[in-house]
Amino acid sequence: MRMYDIIMKKRNGGVLSKDEIHFMIDGYVKGEIPDYQMSAMTMAIYFQGMNDEETTELTLAMAASGDQMDLSGIAGVKVDKHSTGGVGDKTTLVLAPIVAACGGRVAKMSGRGLGHTGGTLDKLESIPGLSIAVEPERFVRTVNEIGLCVAGQTGNLVPADKKLYALRDVTATVDSLPLIASSIMSKKLASGSDAIVLDVKTGSGAFMKTTEDSIGLAQKMVAIGTLAGRKVVALITDMDTPLGHYVGNALEVQEAVATLKGQGPEDLTDVCLTLAANMMELSGLGGYEQCLAMAKQSIADGSAFEKLCAMVEAQGGDARVLKDPALFGQAKFTGELRAPAAGYVQHIDTEGCGIAAAMLGAGREKKEDDIDMLAGLYLAKKEGDRVEAGEILALLYTCEEEKLDGARERLAACYRIGEEKPASLPLILAKVTTDRVERYDV
Repeated sequence: MRMYDIIMKKRNGGVLSKDEIHFMIDGYVKGEIPDYQMSAMTMAIYFQGMNDEETTELTLAMAASGDQMDLSGIAGVKVDKHSTGGVGDKTTLVLAPIVAACGGRVAKMSGRGLGHTGGTLDKLESIPGLSIAVEPERFVRTVNEIGLCVAGQTGNLVPADKKLYALRDVTATVDSLPLIASSIMSKKLASGSDAIVLDVKTGSGAFMKTTEDSIGLAQKMVAIGTLAGRKVVALITDMDTPLGHYVGNALEVQEAVATLKGQGPEDLTDVCLTLAANMMELSGLGGYEQCLAMAKQSIADGSAFEKLCAMVEAQGGDARVLKDPALFGQAKFTGELRAPAAGYVQHIDTEGCGIAAAMLGAGREKKEDDIDMLAGLYLAKKEGDRVEAGEILALLYTCEEEKLDGARERLAACYRIGEEKPASLPLILAKVTTDRVERYDV
């Protein structure tokens, strides 16, 4: 078997066999297939695409290229949630404790933020003492004992994806549907869960900018998971405006805590309850409406908040900051963004908000960059809100005063204010299962 022949087959629109795909991935990870040949292959895939069976085999080959979590020691159905990334997206910190409080088992491997999107691990590390480096035995024990654990990926989880993504990033082949889907799902399959709920973001703050593109990606990922023997459902959720009011690591943890105490913003609460109910349904805990009622009850009776505290303590964190958020401390410097005119907030460039937060120190452009855990934004006015001239639109927080002016200017460009109140769209735009797409935005 030769890589040259496999490239030519895909270039000409052929369907690759299981053996050809595994030969390609195994050889690339071992260094036997050079970057220039794999670059040619990713470009061929970009133009010719892959069917569901090819994409599934590519995903399985990538998942098998390194460590794979063995979760067989965890009792019951292991459920995971994956978000395609957004701004203010602290949903894991809310929904994982909800599911655990209702009897589910959430065994979650999360990632860090890069660019304008925030990472769950960075948010967790804003909690003093908390460690996201959890060895497998302790990970399994924690999930069995309290129902959830959120940890970082092992150093050798899906090395094929690390190599392929770095190559795609410099060869203009990042936005290929089968390559995006296999990248995401290979990590989910290697993480070992039985059931997966996919939160596919769409809008100005998401990678996929339109609902149609998001549905296409969701269908591909659901097909991969189903063919790989997992229970999978995808929800298309709105990221055309930041989720909640806070953007930034410690700030988002505090908003997640408020949500678990029943005091969170409506948009964040509704999305988290919907995602949690779907996770619980896939776990066999009941029908959707029953699971939704259980999820709401776990917030009302405080059991979900107690699960978050238990997880933080199990991972070495100081849960006192969750019970008294003032213990997080506050950034040294605060800036204000005021409305230039009266009217309604018609739109917020969500990606721009994420960039502004990163400029304040809340995010990173390179993986090795340090993060200011206290930096970020408070969005006092969001889409649809009425605002008067001179009224505060947002507050900016940072520990480096010189960062305020540039971030304020960037954030100001994100707001569009006009005379008419914009029409409101649903937060959940569609649901994708193995056999149907149910749309809520029509």
